[in-house]
Amino acid sequence: MRRLKTLLLAAFALFGSSNFSCVRAQVAVKTNLLYDASTTPNVGMEVGLSRKTTAQVFYGLNPWRFDSDSHGQRMAKHWVVMPEVRWWPCTKFNGHFIGVHGMGGQFNAANVDLPVPGRFFKGDNLTRELRNHSYEGHFLGAGFTYGYQWILSRHWNLEGEIGVGYNRVWYDKYECGECGPKLSSGKTNYAGLTKLGITLLYVF
Repeated sequence: MRRLKTLLLAAFALFGSSNFSCVRAQVAVKTNLLYDASTTPNVGMEVGLSRKTTAQVFYGLNPWRFDSDSHGQRMAKHWVVMPEVRWWPCTKFNGHFIGVHGMGGQFNAANVDLPVPGRFFKGDNLTRELRNHSYEGHFLGAGFTYGYQWILSRHWNLEGEIGVGYNRVWYDKYECGECGPKLSSGKTNYAGLTKLGITLLYVF
């Protein structure tokens, strides 16, 4: 009996220690490095709800305007809030997860290529129209997420994720340029990629 206890303790020390931080972890602060690379600072917080569920909220803000001799004034200003609930087959903050996310925000964009692998329908195709026009408006949507999280150390994790979903977009359309005339107002729909991330986490 004593030998069995010794073997069980050794097995726990060998195999259980790698998951120790993910079992105890309740809160993580995070940033999406891909989103940061697109000149959009962002921060998120994820909180453990149970052994296999977490909830998070992300906020991103792009306030920049760029000028160039070859392309003129270009901008993709926006802010976005993205809440999400996740389910983990093993334990939270470790391994595979699936989730349901929402999103909402505002934008002011002009003279840019919108690199989204999705489709706009029943309204303006912003992927094409933003190359030659300015748009201001807001959006609201939801989608599904799949991802995987790696434990790097006791306090640091790395996460990869992808999400697809739908957004409803309300907009005002203007001629490009400073204070260009308003051309129209309308609505459009988007279906496709809604999330893509390589995210660094600090886990408390």
